[in-house]
Amino acid sequence: MGSGRIAVLPLRCLVHAIGSAVHDLLYPYHYPHIRASIYLYQSRESVIRRHTLAQQLKHLGVHSCPILMVHASMRKTGPIEGGANVLIEAILDAIGSEGTMLMPLGATEKQPFNALTTPAHEDMGILAEVFRQHPKVQVNDHAASRFGAIGPQSTALLEPMPLHNYHGHGSVLSRFTEMGGSVLRLGADIDTVTVTHWAEYLAKLPYKRLVRRRYMRADIGEQWIESLDDCEGIAYWAGGDDYFSQILIDFLDKGKAQVGPIGNCTAELFAAQSFVDFAVEWMEANL
Repeated sequence: MGSGRIAVLPLRCLVHAIGSAVHDLLYPYHYPHIRASIYLYQSRESVIRRHTLAQQLKHLGVHSCPILMVHASMRKTGPIEGGANVLIEAILDAIGSEGTMLMPLGATEKQPFNALTTPAHEDMGILAEVFRQHPKVQVNDHAASRFGAIGPQSTALLEPMPLHNYHGHGSVLSRFTEMGGSVLRLGADIDTVTVTHWAEYLAKLPYKRLVRRRYMRADIGEQWIESLDDCEGIAYWAGGDDYFSQILIDFLDKGKAQVGPIGNCTAELFAAQSFVDFAVEWMEANL
């Protein structure tokens, strides 16, 4: 569900893939009020360039975002001249020197965790790994919840970090929301809005599923971390096992996001606080 250690059944993966494909296909038709804008500003370049991306991002509104968390699919954003590095630089161009770019990185489980050298989790995508290696990036030291940031608010966002309940109070996600952050989705899977985990801690439910997981660190070896279940969900939902997707779909249906083209994908930009408030209300009504 967006971040953390992920272990899913093959059937669930298949259902998710089909749902994402259908959503991507029907997106412009599902939101007719933004269809004309999408077609007007869609890039017509066979290879998309940094300047074009920066202009599209500014038109979407990211220039007014002090902190921007990015979820992206390079494949859906389209062929970019210079690849993932150029997309990162275009985003930094668009938010300006006063803006901060934030990405969830996670960590591959193929080796003991080292905050500075362990690759990003494979499910986070190529952009997260390229971002991790950026010379200006700062990262937090947490085996279960590593983030990276570039910009003047990086340190304030990333530290301190609670060992347990790492998406709850005092976490990167809580500070990101409270500091007026915004979420930018560039063709990312429909269940990918990491700040939903912060809403899970805020939602008042009669029962929340807790887990205790084992991690291996390069410095101290075995480490056990407790949290709400950020893999299979915190509570039963009658609609299935993927309420993250439904929350985002319902949020977008309310017209609460800025929507427009970035490269070859339809992007969404929205305030984290607005989304968290909506997600908390949704969970309390449906879980």
